[in-house]
Amino acid sequence: MSQVKLILSEDIPKLGHAGDVVTVKPGYARNFLIPQGLAIHATEGRIQELEHHQRLIEERVHKERGDKERERDRIQNVTLEVSTQVGEEGKLFGSVTVVQIAELLAEKGIEVDRRRIELDHPIKETGEHRVPIRLHRDVIAEIRVVVAAANQPPQAPGLDLQDEDELAGGQDKSGEEDESSGDAEEPATEE
Repeated sequence: MSQVKLILSEDIPKLGHAGDVVTVKPGYARNFLIPQGLAIHATEGRIQELEHHQRLIEERVHKERGDKERERDRIQNVTLEVSTQVGEEGKLFGSVTVVQIAELLAEKGIEVDRRRIELDHPIKETGEHRVPIRLHRDVIAEIRVVVAAANQPPQAPGLDLQDEDELAGGQDKSGEEDESSGDAEEPATEE
């Protein structure tokens, strides 16, 4: 299968940085990179032009890095609180995912592409978790995500199974006394 040479217009994780000449499969180039404006075809003329524009790309990346560093400082002060149903030993019934984290950040007025949130595995335990967000190739912000148990209905103190049985029917475990007391209440008729 043939490969296509492209010049990246933006940083793409696991592929390259802006200005790099990369070789990718034609479908990836045709269906994703080029339509999204993330890359252009690498012809001889464009490669020579790229060398000329390399300085402009570096300036843009440097400016973008400064912006992302300011954004990192703002994001790192954020603590997200998630309340969810919890089972035994602090295990969640569901999990906290990248999508939920992105939505919680949006509620606080911080728009982050969910693909930039680097959560290896969904959070499945209560407690405080640190979640990295890659804002730029050299700028990573860490936010705190605090997962707590949702309010569960409290049990009445001091009740156990035996107490519940006594409250429900007023019967003893053996039930023998209730039967004998029932016989004693019936009037005896002999005729």
